[in-house]
Amino acid sequence: MMKIRALIVDDSIVMRKLIAEVLSLDGQIEVVGTASNGRIALQRIPQVNPDVITLDVEMPEMDGVQALRELRLKYPKLPVIMFSALTHKGAAATLDALSAGANDYVTKPLDSSDLADSIERLKADLLPKIHVHCDAFVVPPPRMAEPAQLPADGDASARRQRKAPVDLICIGASTGGPVALEKLFAQFPSALPVPVAIVQHMPPMFTQLMAQRLDSLKGPVRCVEAENGMILKPGFAIIAKGGHHLALARDSGRCFQARLTDTPPENSCRPAVDVLFRSAAGTGSNVLGVVLTGMGQDGLRGSKHIREGGGQVIAQDQATSVVWGMPGAVVQARLANCVLPIGEIAFEIARRVKNGLGPKES
Repeated sequence: MMKIRALIVDDSIVMRKLIAEVLSLDGQIEVVGTASNGRIALQRIPQVNPDVITLDVEMPEMDGVQALRELRLKYPKLPVIMFSALTHKGAAATLDALSAGANDYVTKPLDSSDLADSIERLKADLLPKIHVHCDAFVVPPPRMAEPAQLPADGDASARRQRKAPVDLICIGASTGGPVALEKLFAQFPSALPVPVAIVQHMPPMFTQLMAQRLDSLKGPVRCVEAENGMILKPGFAIIAKGGHHLALARDSGRCFQARLTDTPPENSCRPAVDVLFRSAAGTGSNVLGVVLTGMGQDGLRGSKHIREGGGQVIAQDQATSVVWGMPGAVVQARLANCVLPIGEIAFEIARRVKNGLGPKES
């Protein structure tokens, strides 16, 4: 079996050695080169022909974002995983890199003084991402089948479903989610008469900047990072704070209220989409769930709760997903009412909010 060829780009020799040691633990990956800045990396690519690049965000002479933009002109499909410090500057640059075409990102384990702990954390975070973006070059993965016509909007149970106004929109995303959310927010045709709650798998600080980034689009739906006890408002979106689960409850006035918790991770995630979806369905509301691109199956059990509560679920299609793990799991479980490319989801959300829950009109 051919190995995945990795090029490590970081100005720190310590980080280069650490990343190389982690990659050496995987028998299917080999390090074929290193570089100390973006300019050297661009020279090394044709020399070592990598299948994946780990690219530090902050470097002298040419930083990761600059290098990525030049790299994408010649190598539009080469997987690039950004490495970022868990700082305001690093988070902002990482979001810029994702918008510029980076496939994924990893935060450096700089808060740990234990080498073994750093290796384990990096191993758990980096290796699965390399495989999910690169295994297609080694062994083509089986394609998950998308039914040409999903039964959820046309079978007898769907036809019996009462048509009722949507009370709440809940969105879950992971790998590829920041770019997908930006496209979604840029395409909403009008203000939504219901609140929106979002879980994007991200660490602390990143979610605050993600909320600011979505809000800066100045579209009809504004966005803020969630705070405990915050009342959700129609036409506004809240995004779960990194490191905290976001659950929803309804107060005596029937307003939705955000509850941030530090309960254990679910699906190895905190925040987790399942927590948001499950709590939303538990309010007795008519929930419209949206599952966007992401690795893993977070959102699958939550989507089941939404459907059992009389709500509906939209899933992003495979063609426009960076990773069709989360939406694919929902589709395979026949829990999606419709499967759409990211460019059509904003309009479908608006249509379903306007027309109420129920089978799609012909």
